[in-house]
Amino acid sequence: MVDVRSPADVVDRAALGAWLRDQGLGNWSGELEPVGGGTQNVVLRTVVDGRPLVLRSPPVHPRPGSARTIAREITVLGALRGTDVPHPELVAACTDAEVLGRPFYLMSDVDGVNPGERVSPEQAATTALRHGAVLDVARAAARLGRLDPAAVGLDALRRPGPFLERQVPRWTEQLASYSEVPGYDPGDLPDVAVAADWLTRHRPPEPEPGVAHGDLHLNNVLLDRTRPRVAALVDWEMCTVGDPLLDLGWLLVTWPVDPVGFGAGTELAGYGGLPTRAELVAAYADAGGRDTTGITWYAGLAAFKLGVVLEGTWARVAAGEADRAVGERLHGAAVALLELAVRIARDEWAVSAG
Repeated sequence: MVDVRSPADVVDRAALGAWLRDQGLGNWSGELEPVGGGTQNVVLRTVVDGRPLVLRSPPVHPRPGSARTIAREITVLGALRGTDVPHPELVAACTDAEVLGRPFYLMSDVDGVNPGERVSPEQAATTALRHGAVLDVARAAARLGRLDPAAVGLDALRRPGPFLERQVPRWTEQLASYSEVPGYDPGDLPDVAVAADWLTRHRPPEPEPGVAHGDLHLNNVLLDRTRPRVAALVDWEMCTVGDPLLDLGWLLVTWPVDPVGFGAGTELAGYGGLPTRAELVAAYADAGGRDTTGITWYAGLAAFKLGVVLEGTWARVAAGEADRAVGERLHGAAVALLELAVRIARDEWAVSAG
């Protein structure tokens, strides 16, 4: 029988309350409110001893690796403490699955708005506020990329071998693996070999390793309601040590201004006044980010990689493991992203042009 209970209802409140007391966090009312946004993890808002917090844990029906993903987020948020990278404060964490049946952690409930879901009255009324706030996402990416992974305790996230060299083979193999799923039909995917070949031939030299968010787009940020700044970068499950410029490339190809492959921040974008991609690149550079001379290549890699990642949901539909409507929507986004990667490879689009 399918478990139709909400994520809040499957939490053992007695066990959580006892754990909170053992951690010295104070009294807990037992209230849990689901937070909108992504579907990959359980995210619940609560209040402990008068302090607003957010509890995050793997989904009710976890996938292989879900526990490792939460452990990664715990590590990253702990490492970011004291840095100038905007992030939710890690309050407490539990990797012992015996407490709630899966690992979880508590973080501060950041007072901000997700531009993919809501717009504050102040943002709605002021173009300069919208423009400045999202420009600060690029600045936040620059600050993140300046961190020394070893100095903040994140060097363990670095995989052996060259980061850029393994990207195209890794994601080409991933895309090919979907064909092994019975019933999977790639439909109208473009000739990705064109993008893969171009990315391989034009690959930049391997960079000095840096911290990368891994999934940086406007749906994964919280913006200050009244000031032109980022309140927090969120959803750190894909954080890695590699080339931080890929974060900027990711932001560019998900930017909700044509050409759009996977538009994020669409609620805010509906009010207009967003910076151009060229302005994002300039803000990143002015904030001390890495050399952006070859940023169109990174946009191509981001479009290629994200397209392959999203196509995975369409393959899961064929396997009976994902909702068809969601799969169709993400398949459309995957096609658009991979088409964008091919356009970049054919020199039909560059960041400076869009």
